[in-house]
Amino acid sequence: MAGPVVVVGDILLDRDVEGVVNRLCPDSPVPVLDESTAVDRPGGAGLAAVFAAALGAEVALVTALADDEGGARLSTLLAAAGVQVYALPLRGATPEKIRLHARGRVLLRHDRGGSAGEPGEPSDAALRLLASASAVLVSDYGRGVARQPALRCALAATRAPVVWDPHPRGPAAVPGVHLATPNESEVRDLVKTGPGASRLATASRGAQELRRRWRAGAVTVTLGGDGALLCHAGSTPLVVPAPASAEGDTCGAGDRFAATASIALSRGALVSEAVQAAVTEASAYVAAGGVAAALPPPARTASLTGSRRGGGDRVGVGAAAGVVTAVRAAGGTVVATGGCFDLLHAGHVATLEAARQLGDCLVVCLNSDASVAGLKGPDRPVVPQGDRGRLLAALGCVDAVLVFDEPTPQAALTWLRPDIWVKGGDYATGGEPGLPEAELLGRWGGHTVVVPYLDGRSTTDMIAAARAGGGTTGSGDRVPGPPPGVAVGVDGATAKGAR
Repeated sequence: MAGPVVVVGDILLDRDVEGVVNRLCPDSPVPVLDESTAVDRPGGAGLAAVFAAALGAEVALVTALADDEGGARLSTLLAAAGVQVYALPLRGATPEKIRLHARGRVLLRHDRGGSAGEPGEPSDAALRLLASASAVLVSDYGRGVARQPALRCALAATRAPVVWDPHPRGPAAVPGVHLATPNESEVRDLVKTGPGASRLATASRGAQELRRRWRAGAVTVTLGGDGALLCHAGSTPLVVPAPASAEGDTCGAGDRFAATASIALSRGALVSEAVQAAVTEASAYVAAGGVAAALPPPARTASLTGSRRGGGDRVGVGAAAGVVTAVRAAGGTVVATGGCFDLLHAGHVATLEAARQLGDCLVVCLNSDASVAGLKGPDRPVVPQGDRGRLLAALGCVDAVLVFDEPTPQAALTWLRPDIWVKGGDYATGGEPGLPEAELLGRWGGHTVVVPYLDGRSTTDMIAAARAGGGTTGSGDRVPGPPPGVAVGVDGATAKGAR
């Protein structure tokens, strides 16, 4: 099959904090960690998806994202890693796992985010995705995505090989999965066995019981540094030893194993071949330093989408999250648009006013200074992002402003999931497929629309005229308008004629 590898499951935000301990707290006998670095990464099913993408597969992730800063951060990290996200709405907060390190050792893990929220319904596009996948990995972290009824029906119906990485708090695998990949601890939780049995006997009996219970084609039990045990249709299990014993950080090794097996099955490998490849890859992963060394650089250093950089309480992730959550709770329509908005002019205002009339709130996705410079050159923007954000937020038609650093608003849109994305400008009349964001909006059932622009307004021409001496942008001075016929919608968009 030619479709993507699809990962389905719960996503977490993982943060590794590295520091130095030189003293004890004066009011309690506990060590004080002086933080030196912190690295965010997708966790749970998100980490499995990033691993699969790093191994060369086209990857799509079906998960639940919350309307909070953690959800925005995850959207940015996943976009930077090349993972397509098909997001279900999620009530509550993004679950976070924070590990505090000193000298390479974990001192403490701090979990936050509360109990699991209820994931919403998947879009039709997400269900079609499962039908067209080359392989599906269900990375269950026990927070509800694997229980979602519509997803389970689609998983049971897909013709792609399904790998199920279970969780003790999660549901049973759907009947007929090709391969389930529990570790030893999960097998002991899922299948109660009597005392006294050997390690291999316990793993074998547990795997055979799960294979029967779930009607799975095969079950492999991962054995840490000792490899894996595979039980399939035959009565004799297959033991796949690790190529070499390796010590190190094993965080993420199970995700690496499951992702590798899924990719191998997508390429036509036998289950036994997929398990052997997964053991080899997971062993090499631990030996190379684990998750700190395995993630591609963009996924470790991507900037925070929409972080607050000035602009008051209507600019930033928190402002956008508050507006969107309230509108969705009331059953309203979320509208978004985007661009650079360098030298805010009447053309911009006309587009924004038209966009706001289409729904119950308008969130503006604003290119950061770094993003504008990358798109338009080192002499832009003329107005810094803090001022641009303040000006936009002051307009009565704008409810919130979200700043993003990337060349396109893909990550911001993945998190916002607006019902309507508005483009300003003179697009061809061939219909929605011609709009660059149409496919992205379709992942959650959103729509893209075009609104008219005011002819003869252009930020680029205004700047050029001012620099040529025909006018200035100072208070009280006139800046000549651009030549007739210049088309402007949202500055920075790809509308015909917008420069």
